[in-house]
Amino acid sequence: MIYLDNSATTKPYDAVIKAFTDVSRQFFGNPSSLHVMGGEAEKLLTKAREQIAHLAAVTPGEIYFTSGGSEGNNLAIKGTAMMYRDRGNHIITTSVEHPSVKESCEQLRELGYQVTYIPVNKDGFIHPDDIAHHITDQTILVSVIHVNNEVGMIQPIAQIGKLLKQFPKVLYHVDHVQGAAKVPLDLYESNIDICTFSAHKFHGLKGNGFVFIRDGVRIAPLLSGGNQENGMRSGTENTAGIVAMAKAYRMAEEKRKREMEKLWQIRAYLFNEFQKMPDLLVNTPEEKAAPHIINVSCVGLKGEVVVHALSEEGMIVSTTSACSSKDKTPSGTLKAMGVSDSIANGAIRISLSYENTMDEAVQMVAALEKVLVRLTKVMRRNG
Repeated sequence: MIYLDNSATTKPYDAVIKAFTDVSRQFFGNPSSLHVMGGEAEKLLTKAREQIAHLAAVTPGEIYFTSGGSEGNNLAIKGTAMMYRDRGNHIITTSVEHPSVKESCEQLRELGYQVTYIPVNKDGFIHPDDIAHHITDQTILVSVIHVNNEVGMIQPIAQIGKLLKQFPKVLYHVDHVQGAAKVPLDLYESNIDICTFSAHKFHGLKGNGFVFIRDGVRIAPLLSGGNQENGMRSGTENTAGIVAMAKAYRMAEEKRKREMEKLWQIRAYLFNEFQKMPDLLVNTPEEKAAPHIINVSCVGLKGEVVVHALSEEGMIVSTTSACSSKDKTPSGTLKAMGVSDSIANGAIRISLSYENTMDEAVQMVAALEKVLVRLTKVMRRNG
């Protein structure tokens, strides 16, 4: 099997799994306990926080551990809404966000908040000026995804952050889940207040993530209890998972520095080969897109049918976001880009990691060509 669904989840590095099992066996004490075993666990947490902060180029006090990207996005959006409900009730986001952002905003809308969804152009990009145009004296938050999880376009995060400096009462949240260890993002330079990360997107373990909350920024916690994470996220910390996440982040960053050019070469090969196929439309923009995501539509076919057919050929890909792939409705991202239902229904996503090779890409192209020929013949015969 050739695994090409890395935007859904990545395979944990062997060293990451070993770190998790070692810590689970040897340092299983509760970090909040006063005894020596609790102290040992707490030291590991502190060290992991320092390592992650160093990799993200921020301070350790700005890192808060979570269970992953969905919790982080919920914390950022709902925590801001709860903290500043007396200041305003208006949130601005985009039409191409991850479901955890969209659904958080919709829940708040049901509670009386106003939500503005900024539209995108045909390539999936927003314009910073469109955000500025919609800011009012009731606006408390702007939330923008960095790298789109379905199509791969990179939003102008730094430009938006520069614009938002004119509105100091508006917090700026960025969903960096798909960009971490693949598309660098300077959190300070981009004027980001809150930023979301998830370990299993960079070869860590599921159930771990972290949120950057800039020093001086206050939001309300969603989980109350023992006041862990400086009161921001109560609940006994997953020490082993957090240590494993720090290791995964370090290893993924090292691979990014060493192997990014290889990833771009594989992406360029796939992009060029896909453009040659008559029954394929490439939805991912060629410029200003991430190196690891390519979204294509198989004309006249259903995406899920193509996914299953490719699986039989040993190729593991997906349709849309793993969080919504079982939903039979067309991709909301592609619809926002103006893609028709029939084309959106035929979409599949190929997503790479540094573990993929050019030989695997060549095999992927051959398998897709074979599948398209076979399925198109069946469709025409039955049509």
